[in-house]
Amino acid sequence: MDKEVNKVLLVGTTNHLRSENTSQEYLDELEKLAFTLGYKTVGRVIVKLRDVSPSTFIGKGKAWEIKELALRTGADEVIFDDDLSPRQLKNLEEIIGKEITDRTGMILEIFANHARTKEAKTQIELASLEYLLPRLRRRWTHLERQIGGIGVRGGAGETQLEVDRRLVRERIAKLRRELMEIEKERAVQRKRRDSMFRISLVGYTNTGKSTIMNLLTPANVKAEDKLFATLDTTTRIWNIDRHHKVLLSDTIGFIRKLPHNLIASFRSTLREVEEADLIIKVADISSSQCLEQLESVDEVLKQIGANHKPSIIVFNKIDTMNEEIFKKARQLYPQAIFISALQKLKVDSIRQAVLETIKKEEIELSLNLPLVKTKEISLLKNNVQILNETYLDGIANIKFRCYKKVWKWLEAKIYKNLSTEKANTQG
Repeated sequence: MDKEVNKVLLVGTTNHLRSENTSQEYLDELEKLAFTLGYKTVGRVIVKLRDVSPSTFIGKGKAWEIKELALRTGADEVIFDDDLSPRQLKNLEEIIGKEITDRTGMILEIFANHARTKEAKTQIELASLEYLLPRLRRRWTHLERQIGGIGVRGGAGETQLEVDRRLVRERIAKLRRELMEIEKERAVQRKRRDSMFRISLVGYTNTGKSTIMNLLTPANVKAEDKLFATLDTTTRIWNIDRHHKVLLSDTIGFIRKLPHNLIASFRSTLREVEEADLIIKVADISSSQCLEQLESVDEVLKQIGANHKPSIIVFNKIDTMNEEIFKKARQLYPQAIFISALQKLKVDSIRQAVLETIKKEEIELSLNLPLVKTKEISLLKNNVQILNETYLDGIANIKFRCYKKVWKWLEAKIYKNLSTEKANTQG
């Protein structure tokens, strides 16, 4: 017997700052989020808001109208495209008589379903519990089972709700400690990569980042036509040409109004973007919201302090593109690249653009090293492009080209290892 599909009613809002067309496009995205969870949308409604009601967000009258619509459509759950306060959630559930979910709650549920690694699961659980804590009510007496039953017994006079809150706080503290340890391990891993130029693929969810990653490297990243198909960062070596080898990372997809606690919890994952030498922003040119989605990506980059890094913009899915959006994109971003990763159209233009960018970061140097320093000579040759080398009177003169950051790493290694003899470097 097939599992019964959860039927949902979607609620969006419009005001003097947001047109109804924009609100409809936001609901399109919310419907995709619902589809990602396996839900069936049975109705959509947009509420015109003059002012936000502190108690119900949309006002009691509108809440009663949604109650009637939910009954008519047979909805099991009502999902709001806006974030609701704990008080608003509680009051809306009492009026409508259905389970109420807001945008953040839905995104957290999707992330929980898609988390695969220990790191992703830890990050999602932390964000979910921080979201849940102020929303705890008596009906969540199952919480102690979810958290593992540790410290379930309350003290004298401690209610079940107080026990639940205490359990959540203890679990949050434990998860934060675990993430700190994970971040330390990641920092060590990133330190080992200082000898290579690092590039991060970023973009709105479902823009084709994973497909691009798979085309450029043997990554075999899961690529699906669903929001947030992948959550974990995948890093692979990309041999751009015989002289240029870089590390390419495919990162978590962004989305409009990405919950702040989610960004905070995914800090260790997003550190890959923070420490990248170059960012490739991927946008979906077939979406009517393409340019707005690109702004959302820039907003997240700003939040993590990576908005000033060198970047290349890649508009993907030109095989199904919107002509009007294409003209706007060409005008706003004349240096951007337009490709179709799925159809493998113009993908080589990414390689060419990346080469042009990283060549600006290259320097040419000449280094004199004693021939007896075989370890240092080998280290140099393994990490640079050799242009010329000559040997005279026990000294190796090596002319080479490499990235500035690679030379900084090499310089520290070579000079640390040299004792009495000193290397002589010329620019």
